[in-house]
Amino acid sequence: MSSTVQEVLRAAVDGRRITFDEGVILMREGRLHELGRAADAVCKRMHPEPFRTYNIDRNINYSNVCAAVCDFCAFYRKINDTESYVLDTDVILQKIKETVELGGDQILMQGGLHPDLPWNWYLELLRTIKSHYPNVNIHGFSPPEIHFFSKLYRMPLEQVLGELKEAGLGSLPGGGGEILVDRVRKAITRGKVLTDDWLNVHRVWHQMGGKSSATMMFGHIETLEERVEHMDRIRQLQDETGGLTAFISWTFQPEHTDMAEVPAAGAFEYLRVQAISRLYLDNVPNIQSSWVTQGGKIGQVALYFGANDMGSLMIEENVVSQAGTVHHLTLKEIQGAIRESGYIPRQRNVFYEYIDHGPEALARVDTQPVKVNPLPILN
Repeated sequence: MSSTVQEVLRAAVDGRRITFDEGVILMREGRLHELGRAADAVCKRMHPEPFRTYNIDRNINYSNVCAAVCDFCAFYRKINDTESYVLDTDVILQKIKETVELGGDQILMQGGLHPDLPWNWYLELLRTIKSHYPNVNIHGFSPPEIHFFSKLYRMPLEQVLGELKEAGLGSLPGGGGEILVDRVRKAITRGKVLTDDWLNVHRVWHQMGGKSSATMMFGHIETLEERVEHMDRIRQLQDETGGLTAFISWTFQPEHTDMAEVPAAGAFEYLRVQAISRLYLDNVPNIQSSWVTQGGKIGQVALYFGANDMGSLMIEENVVSQAGTVHHLTLKEIQGAIRESGYIPRQRNVFYEYIDHGPEALARVDTQPVKVNPLPILN
């Protein structure tokens, strides 16, 4: 390991914010095990509790109709395609019922950018869901959807988000982030929100007191510098608003997309980037593993590379699976992966509050924190 990389890792472990240029150095020169050791130390400093978390929710894609064209997406359909759909409200309610019966407290509800649904359709859907399931959090509508609503219905963001919130929206997902660099976004998407507007959806939501998450899909046409630029824009937003609960990254899944010729990034690169995200995003409290794209074993290993959360049971997933990537874990397997990693599994909600009351968890709440061992490579 070069002395420069060693200095950057030591600084991050000690709690000093690393710079953009230092982030690029880690992307270019950091070796996997060294990045992992440092990210694990930072994670344990930020989360010394003996728990690692998961949640139970369901992805409900209310429609696959989308006015945008994204070369990386195998899910979307145009409005007149034979495979296009809009789910009936009764179908959505049934999906939520099944989720609640499995112990879930949340739905992740997203769709495409549908050009013909009336604004009231969304409001009535939210009101109906909340009337039937008042305790279920609706984690819904990605920033591209919110921005699209604002343009399509000619309403300011504040009005769009205010009316959605009043109707029952609880939190915003970080979908549609891909890489927050306009060069990349313009090259792989048409008709979709650009960087500043994506960030501003979160900004306005946070100003209203809301919480949201941030994501990154990497491993396609972006440069290493652009990966760091993406993280830097997230970090700047969090400095400004403090409204982000978590960061989730995953690798582009090229199969069945218009970018199928792009070589798929593997687990090695995934773990490297996740570790760097933990080191760089010093103000984002939680890093979530992406077992859905990487599989259960790598999802478990990610708990040693800066992640403090295993993500969702994922009762239903439609977007990544359309690209040919299908991984399944049961609740027992998620809990077992956390235990095998040396932690106690705890169920949490979207705000990263513990919501389980299991005897195993409660019996050990007062145990000693996880020990943060000094890194041999940094001594």
